[in-house]
Amino acid sequence: MNEAAKPSLSGAAFGTLLLIAFMMGANHVAARTAFNHGVDVVTAVTVRSVVTALVVALILWQHKVAFQVPPQQRKYMGVIGVLIAVQSLCLYSAVARLPVALALLAFNTYPLMTAMWARVLYGHRPERAVLWAMPMMMAGLALALDVLGSASGLGAANHWGQIGAGVAFALFASATFGLALVLTQHETVGVDGRWRSFTSMSTVGVLAGLVAWSQGGLNWPTATMGWWGLGLLTFLYGTAFTIMFTVLPKLGVVGNSAIMNVEPIFALVLAWALLGQAIAPMQLMGAAVVVGTVLWLGLRKP
Repeated sequence: MNEAAKPSLSGAAFGTLLLIAFMMGANHVAARTAFNHGVDVVTAVTVRSVVTALVVALILWQHKVAFQVPPQQRKYMGVIGVLIAVQSLCLYSAVARLPVALALLAFNTYPLMTAMWARVLYGHRPERAVLWAMPMMMAGLALALDVLGSASGLGAANHWGQIGAGVAFALFASATFGLALVLTQHETVGVDGRWRSFTSMSTVGVLAGLVAWSQGGLNWPTATMGWWGLGLLTFLYGTAFTIMFTVLPKLGVVGNSAIMNVEPIFALVLAWALLGQAIAPMQLMGAAVVVGTVLWLGLRKP
């Protein structure tokens, strides 16, 4: 659904969007650090989601926000929460298996997934811009992932043997997130964003906690760096999530601005500086194509 007009961003709004993108990218780098030191995906998602839900609950209590949600919308809020739980587990699973930036680039195909779900579920024809963007984004992703294995020197079969599972997790996270966005737009209209956030994070926390319990409990860090990673991913994600739903509406930002899709760029720089992860020049070019296409989709004039 297009807005009639998109207001220009203030300096504060633009800076806040970039800050959110930076924190989200840094959150995934911190997650990879935690995974490298004993934390598993389920533990990371559980801790991150429970803490964030508690923070949002405090905001709801402080502002005395009434829970006024019709039964039909409550059902969809539960479904959306389950989808976000699946998306969270899959995306962190991708981050655990791929260079952080590549996992986020594959996940950033969600605008195409959103258009697909809107077509399948609600009969919405994708805009011409989306149709033009599809081959560009796929070509950029193919370069970034080095689908033929030329940059890695391993050949296609060996290369995909290493990255296949991670790419599958990232793309499934993209599809799940796209579905959650479409249902949010069409089935929870008028619901306070803070209640949507609390419901989603609570559902994710409970489901991830149940999975952890079924597997014998949470896996805590085995080294100091792991504790730093777990603490930082929780702080960064929770802070960014809270800002997104409490500060941005006051700044007049409409929807999920595409500016936040520079997250993979921040992750690429941080992962290179802190984790020693690097990708080939051809992959960098592909990353630029993906991010540029997503930004063009989000910032184009209606």
